[in-house]
Amino acid sequence: MKKLGYLCRLAVTAILCSMATASAMAETFMQVGEIRPGMTGYAKTVVHGRQIETFPVEVLGIMKNGGPSGDLILAKFSGPLMEETGGIAQGMSGSPVYIDGKLVGAIAYGWSFTNSRMGMITPIADMVKLWNDPTKEEIPAFNARETSLIPIATPIMASGFEPVSMDWMKEKLKAYNFEPVDTAAAGDDGTVFPLEAGSSVAAAFVDGDMRLGAIGTVTYVDDKNIVAFGHPFLKKGSINYFMHNAYIFAIVNNLKSSFKLGSIGAEVGKVDQDRGAGIAGEFGAVSPGIPVTVTVNDKDTGRSATKHVKIIEDNELTPVLASTSVYNTVNKTIDRTGGGTATLNYIIRSADGREKDITRHNMYYSEDNINEKSIDELYNVLDILKHNEFIDYPILSVAMDVSLTQAKQSARIVDATAAPVVVSPGDTIYFKVKLHPYRGEDEVRDMTFTVPKDQPLGDMILEVRGGGITPLPYLIEKQRYNLTDEIIERLRTYKDFTDLKKKIEAEDANDQIVIEILEQNVSMVNDGKTKSSKVKLEGKEPVEPNEDLVKPKKDFLKDGDDEGNVKSVLDTPYIIKGDGQITIKVMTPAKRDAEIEKRKKNSEGKVSLTESSDEEKDGLAKK
Repeated sequence: MKKLGYLCRLAVTAILCSMATASAMAETFMQVGEIRPGMTGYAKTVVHGRQIETFPVEVLGIMKNGGPSGDLILAKFSGPLMEETGGIAQGMSGSPVYIDGKLVGAIAYGWSFTNSRMGMITPIADMVKLWNDPTKEEIPAFNARETSLIPIATPIMASGFEPVSMDWMKEKLKAYNFEPVDTAAAGDDGTVFPLEAGSSVAAAFVDGDMRLGAIGTVTYVDDKNIVAFGHPFLKKGSINYFMHNAYIFAIVNNLKSSFKLGSIGAEVGKVDQDRGAGIAGEFGAVSPGIPVTVTVNDKDTGRSATKHVKIIEDNELTPVLASTSVYNTVNKTIDRTGGGTATLNYIIRSADGREKDITRHNMYYSEDNINEKSIDELYNVLDILKHNEFIDYPILSVAMDVSLTQAKQSARIVDATAAPVVVSPGDTIYFKVKLHPYRGEDEVRDMTFTVPKDQPLGDMILEVRGGGITPLPYLIEKQRYNLTDEIIERLRTYKDFTDLKKKIEAEDANDQIVIEILEQNVSMVNDGKTKSSKVKLEGKEPVEPNEDLVKPKKDFLKDGDDEGNVKSVLDTPYIIKGDGQITIKVMTPAKRDAEIEKRKKNSEGKVSLTESSDEEKDGLAKK
């Protein structure tokens, strides 16, 4: 209801404002061919609050094909306002320039490290062409990563974000050269104001409990159509930014360039073009965006918070903006830095149907920065989805729940018992896996593993490990061929999007115990020079039926998957460390029965299952 009320208010305001702008007389444009050096006029902009002020402009010359969209007009600016601001400041981009009562264009460019009394004007004729460009919905999706981004520093106003969160975002989006500026809120930010030439306007990509966007100036309004900035924001082409009112607190002077410090006010429309001549959009239209809900609970202090934001849909920006919003909420809620354990659950809903939704849970521990560790996986999954090779993946919503504690919630596999160790295809093997929790008492978990019906006869090596552990033989192979995690990710192949979704959701979590078959074609290299102590784990054939080997509850166990990848997985409240292997003999039923009977008589049948410590695995892998 709250959202519906907001949309109704926005619609009513849009109607009133469009009536006001439609009743105004249409502007007369001055073409570039009419402009001569020495002509004088004035420009309009806001430097205090919402009041539009003017300052003198003198034309110096025409720079043929000097801009990203064509000609630029070189001009000099003067007057008391320029003395006060120190020249053209960032945020004045888009300020309309008039000569002889005709609209010439928008102030768009100046020079750094100078008192910016000179700058360049983008002709209005180039700017209004943006209204004829196709919108994001009318053109094919572009799936490649950005490689050509504007190099200029882009000041963006950040409301509700901590500096550390902005630093993380900048690191992920280095090529955009963002300069986040922490800003305050104005008292009337919730009020919708009409836009006119010279008004301040914001192009935002995060809205809600946190806001993020760039402030510039409106150049021209024709009914509900608006052009502004006079230069690109991020040069995204057809895009859906959120159009907002803006309030200006002051002009901030620094060594590089002055900029307008302002607040991002009420949402008033959408920006659907971001190109060389500026940005363009529609007043009163609503850009849907992606709702992101973040809930964070600090188990140690009992402090919790839930934040709601709306972010833009974009292959490159969406993963970063969603993760930054989560990171910021975590930072503000736990109000500390350092290590700890994070438990996270999240769901990414697709706008193309529930069958494409992604649901995951996991646990992470960090000695240094659990805040940052809590968002790595969400960022990676969103990045994979937005850049997948099979389908366009429009996101309907993202919801994430994070619980954190300073405690180290981990456990190490110290022993495991398997029975029987002589089997036939289709048989069930019962496991008892002993865990040693960090600074806790040992616990035993029951699991089962079903031998595949097509399992070849002979030795079958089973790996018992934590969900986040790479088996030692795989580590050795990885080091042998110098395979980084990035290379391994690139080598992964998927049949289609359904296969990709299954792989994401079935990816082992760090809080799981996994039992799976170790690939036979992986070389178990031992050069005879590396010595390490092993924790002995064993599989044995009991002489008498053992009531302790109880089959686990089905609710807690997942055997295999639809792709035939045979594994057993058990969730725990710990991050599981350690791994080892056990050799199972696979025989025909007749030979199996005979072997079991023989072992019962001899009371034998033990086999070793060894586990390597993390340090030992690192040493062996490096060696």
